[in-house]
Amino acid sequence: MDDIDRRILRELQKDGRLTNQQLSERVGLSPSPCLRRVRNLEKAGIISGYAAVVDPQAYGLPVTVFLQVKLSPHTQETVATFEQAVAGIEEIMDCYLLAGDRDYLLKVVVASLADYESFMRRRIHKIPCIASLESSFAFGTVKHSQVLPG
Repeated sequence: MDDIDRRILRELQKDGRLTNQQLSERVGLSPSPCLRRVRNLEKAGIISGYAAVVDPQAYGLPVTVFLQVKLSPHTQETVATFEQAVAGIEEIMDCYLLAGDRDYLLKVVVASLADYESFMRRRIHKIPCIASLESSFAFGTVKHSQVLPG
């Protein structure tokens, strides 16, 4: 991947709806080589897909919660059980495996605090291998970027 590929990626991360003509103008290539590079980036899996970025608050999910999870015991079976359960829960937007005191960090979106309580009771508390949970509620977003650094 060279500098031109990185410029293509930055522009597409900023606006995935750019036409090939617009993209080629922004990165300083003619349309054919630009399209070829985009197709190569897709084929290599560097571009893994295209999606609309939706504002959770405007969508009706204004509450964002970061949930830290600790598992017990630490076995392959408990990890597999937890990760399989998390994969099927749509309120969980992201799940990160951590190093340190906690094992996972989940980003959860819900419509209200009552919905979060229901989510915890119906979904999370039913996962058998959880030793402890800690919720942190986001008051606002200071920065959110879809564009990877240079």
